[in-house]
Amino acid sequence: MDKSTRKPGIIRRIWQWWRRPSRLALGTLLLIGFAGGIIFWGGFNTGMEMTNREEFCIGCHEMRANVYEEYMQTVHYNNRSGVRATCPDCHVPHEWVPKMVRKIQASKELYAKAFGIIDTPQKFNDHRLEMAQNEWRRMKNNNSQECRNCHNFDYMDFTAQKTVAAKMHDKAVKDGQTCVDCHKGIAHKLPDMSEVKNGF
Repeated sequence: MDKSTRKPGIIRRIWQWWRRPSRLALGTLLLIGFAGGIIFWGGFNTGMEMTNREEFCIGCHEMRANVYEEYMQTVHYNNRSGVRATCPDCHVPHEWVPKMVRKIQASKELYAKAFGIIDTPQKFNDHRLEMAQNEWRRMKNNNSQECRNCHNFDYMDFTAQKTVAAKMHDKAVKDGQTCVDCHKGIAHKLPDMSEVKNGF
């Protein structure tokens, strides 16, 4: 068989098909592209929302055996009103762009899981201060946005609060403080802060 009658390879055939003008009308191509975009976006969004469920958050024993156990003993888990804040309520922003930024940041946390950095309670506690400080910094930088989705100074009735709480909240508003400035350890055990300047 000479070279002139030999069939072109698969890559060359795909390239030729790709370069050849389509017989489909432009409207059909646009419709297919639009439908494909909707399917892709729906799948992407569904995947993102699946990672925003408490079941996903406690899917690894590092979270389930440590911070989740602590959280179950707090008012955010069980309270008189029956309103429960789940892991993503406090750790994932509701707004789309900040949520995507947080998901990218969280992907780096998979490193600790993959390499066993926090796979035992002892290792977890050894890294607790660093992990807590990262989360406190994130919350401070976004003005405790996740807290404010449920607790907002603008909607608080200070007259219905205990005297000390009302005084502290009023001072926080005047000083431009945010929730995490005072409410560290509200849902999880505090790390050992004895070595930290201005720590506890």
